Amino acid sequence: MRQPHSLRQLEALHAISQKGTVSRAAEELGISQPATSRLLADLSAELGFTLYHRQDGRIILTQEARYLLPEIARVLESMRYISELGRDIPRRQAGHLRIACLPGFATTHLPELVSKFLENRSDVTVTIEPDRPERILEWIIGEQYDCAITDGFEEHPAVESRKIAVRSVCIFPKGHRFEALGEITPSDLDGERMIHDRKDSPFYRAVADAFVASGKAFKPLVETRQFTCACELVSHGTGVSIVSELDARNYEFRGVSFRPFLPNVPHQLSLLRPIHKPSSMLTLEFLSMFEDSLSELRTE
Repeated sequence: MRQPHSLRQLEALHAISQKGTVSRAAEELGISQPATSRLLADLSAELGFTLYHRQDGRIILTQEARYLLPEIARVLESMRYISELGRDIPRRQAGHLRIACLPGFATTHLPELVSKFLENRSDVTVTIEPDRPERILEWIIGEQYDCAITDGFEEHPAVESRKIAVRSVCIFPKGHRFEALGEITPSDLDGERMIHDRKDSPFYRAVADAFVASGKAFKPLVETRQFTCACELVSHGTGVSIVSELDARNYEFRGVSFRPFLPNVPHQLSLLRPIHKPSSMLTLEFLSMFEDSLSELRTE
């Protein structure tokens, strides 16, 4: 099997086509004139045809060599681009990041964070794909996404996860009697119309258990998968809800007030990565940035 031509041989042919003499080509390549001549001779021997002849002290490329030049130029340009990427990637200046997330994050917290992440990273591109937790887990197991932000994750052998406990609060319409309270308990919510998370979620079960432990009635009104929907309903005066403080803060100026909910029932977020696929430095830096963005809201 014929060995592929070396990059240095192609550089020599390109240089001599640009400079017109072997000596100038050698200077361009930063090597000696005999070394340049050897590269050209070896390439000619491997190709099976003459690359050039001399005329009045100058190099005249053969028709066959000229035919190769456009492809050689493309190869050299590609190699330069790869070299630049090699320098940029360790500095996290290039690459593509694929993020799967809960729908609420795609419209509230994530856009601002991704915008900051992309600052001074002109060659980094991002895909954001929102969906339900079950689909997100499938994507990460299948290594279709670099990382994911989800909740209700119960561990999986093909997934590496980091859990973040975010404080929960009770949200209610502006002007509600709860504004006079410093914190809200199941006793305060006794008889209130509740907008709540889906009944099969760990968060719903934890909130319901808090009511049971207090001996107070939990009066369900609307079940919704997303905290953002609950916040919208509360802003319209439909009822009250217990949600992540992260979501509540996004509605502070949209007709919604909130107070800490006790007992502490944190909303458990999970940052996921495929365990069998090495994570890029871009992925690790983004996840670190995301975790830092929640530092004020975390509860242990």
